[in-house]
Amino acid sequence: MGQLLALVIVLVVVIGVAKLVRIVPQGFEWTVETFGKYTRTLSPGLHLLIPIYQTVGRKINMMEQVLDVPSQDVITKDNAVVRVDGVVFYQVLDASKAAYEVSNLEQASLALIMTNIRTVLGSMDLDESLSQRDGINAKLLRVVDEATHPWGVKVNRIEIKDIAPPRDLIDAMARQMKAEREKRANILDAEGFRQAAILKAEGEKQSVILAAEGEKEAAFRAAEARERSAEAEAKATTMVSNAIANGNVNALNYFVANNYVEALKEMAKSPNQKMLLLPIEATGILGSLAGIAELAKESLGQQQKSAAIQPPLR
Repeated sequence: MGQLLALVIVLVVVIGVAKLVRIVPQGFEWTVETFGKYTRTLSPGLHLLIPIYQTVGRKINMMEQVLDVPSQDVITKDNAVVRVDGVVFYQVLDASKAAYEVSNLEQASLALIMTNIRTVLGSMDLDESLSQRDGINAKLLRVVDEATHPWGVKVNRIEIKDIAPPRDLIDAMARQMKAEREKRANILDAEGFRQAAILKAEGEKQSVILAAEGEKEAAFRAAEARERSAEAEAKATTMVSNAIANGNVNALNYFVANNYVEALKEMAKSPNQKMLLLPIEATGILGSLAGIAELAKESLGQQQKSAAIQPPLR
């Protein structure tokens, strides 16, 4: 009987010491309640509590935690249904508020995040929701962090993991993208043809201009040649006229013979003439040729006299 009593006393002492001494692990904070009322918060380490009078209320994890947001269907502004899920990183900063301001912190945070996801995506078009994921994350973070502040919680990051439209909508978007790419390709092809036509027209224009310049230059050269030929002909006619005026019959013979020979050449070149039967006096042509020889001798003699009269150069 005495041993049993001693055993009971030892057991009561052990339970009392266990109730008296409390060790809070690192990364946690415990709340202390006195007859059910919150009085203080225990930080990590060794603490003493008065049994029965003081008890541990809530054990709050103070480390950053990850909360998975389950996928849900969301209707966008343009009535497209997309399936969205995400992940949330949060941390408790005030253990007493997290313990007594909300009944179930994780469940309340999850409901708040899912509701705001529907609100944010519902105010955006499908294209915006697919292309502006960073903007969606920023809006959700600002709204949720402000809403959870009274609970002593700091929301550090909210990330939308996936936004999945229905399969038929994905196929329609793929066809639209393909049509847009084909449109851009056709525009580029048309632009290439246009540039080629412009370059071809510019080349033809330059070719016509250069051909016109060449014809202009050729006409100018031909006119200049005709002008020089006319000048030479006029000079030759003047010389023959002067010789005739001075009584030189050989000059007249040269002039007539020259024109006579030229007329024969033109008649011979005519395509309609196959055979020429002309009365030609050979002695007249020979006399004209003799006159040409006499003119040449006189011209050579005058040049020699002029060279003899000129004084020698020193």
